[in-house]
Amino acid sequence: MVAIVDYDIGNVAAVANMFNRLGVPSIITSNYEQIEKADRIILPGNGAFDACMKNLKSSGLIPVLEKCALERGIPLLGICVGAQMLGHSSEEGVEPGLGWIDMDVKRFPTMPDLRIPQMGWNNVVPVKQGHPVLDGLSDDARFYFVHSYYMDPRGSGITLLQSHYGIDFSAAVVHGNIVGVQFHPEKSHRFGKQLLSAFARWKA
Repeated sequence: MVAIVDYDIGNVAAVANMFNRLGVPSIITSNYEQIEKADRIILPGNGAFDACMKNLKSSGLIPVLEKCALERGIPLLGICVGAQMLGHSSEEGVEPGLGWIDMDVKRFPTMPDLRIPQMGWNNVVPVKQGHPVLDGLSDDARFYFVHSYYMDPRGSGITLLQSHYGIDFSAAVVHGNIVGVQFHPEKSHRFGKQLLSAFARWKA
């Protein structure tokens, strides 16, 4: 069972629909016990970093997420702002992140002809070849992005997928059983379907 965390922010229905197409049982939930019983956890996020962090704190779900992801090693996937929240901080706001992945979130630099936010499809390049979450992902994989800020790892070995928009940036990051993707797999058709399928099979 995949628990899709509902804390009043995030495109939860679309994520659940994608798992339904895959035949993978999922539940949209804000219930502590349902999250604790899950085999996989999705942390979605849309909008502003501070709003997402405040809502997550207000939900009271951070302790169960820490218990599952940090103590028990349950695979967790953060999507968009949900991925950014896995880091220490964001230039978009003042709220601290969860600090589960050693990274910060920065704004795309102002550059001629670079429209911010990035909105649309973009290619990705695997950095960690052979990682189970990338299993079956084709060389021409493209994902749908909507963001003005990007994940910036503090060290090596964290970037899972790289993309380019004015600068090279981390499109996906990983630390142990925790993965974050800047793009929206639920909006990325067959490529997103493949990635979520691989995540559902992943034994971290």
